Amino acid sequence: MKADEDNVGRPPGTVEMLYSAAEIGARVGALATEIADNMGPDIMVVAVLKGSFVFTADLLRALHHHGVHPRIDFMTLSSYGTGTQSSGDVIITRDITDDVHGAKILLIDDILESGRTLAFARELLEARGAEVVQLCVLLDKPEKRKIDVNADYVGFAIGDAFVVGYGLDYAHYYRELPYIGSLDLNSG
Repeated sequence: MKADEDNVGRPPGTVEMLYSAAEIGARVGALATEIADNMGPDIMVVAVLKGSFVFTADLLRALHHHGVHPRIDFMTLSSYGTGTQSSGDVIITRDITDDVHGAKILLIDDILESGRTLAFARELLEARGAEVVQLCVLLDKPEKRKIDVNADYVGFAIGDAFVVGYGLDYAHYYRELPYIGSLDLNSG
């Protein structure tokens, strides 16, 4: 059997853990407390898919324990295509279906890097009549910012590593990992 055949279906590279499932769980709980205290029980959550789905699910359950009863909707935005670098152009590939007029919105995404995607989404929701749009991200890479936008709630600030796990992927692999890790494509 050829070496290439041995790797069919295996994710590329190796992953070094940055944040364990326990560390993530503790941080999600702390974020839920902060969000509930600041935004109150009547909010609308808009999750940016696909990368934020695990984080959003855990955060929603944690918010429930604080008496928050959100309406929930999803949107899919893309600036990456199939690459690892942003193209700079944000497109809507799936829009929300609920009316946001007058809503207090918690916009959730997996990573804040250039700022283009979240700035685009926030401006879109504000233009549609949202009362307020606050940003919540699992990971923040402040040194990668191209647009002046900051999250109101941040799970972890990280450096310029390419990260996977806990919903984040590389070429549709690694979303299932219960932790967040740095991907090294030059090994494994």
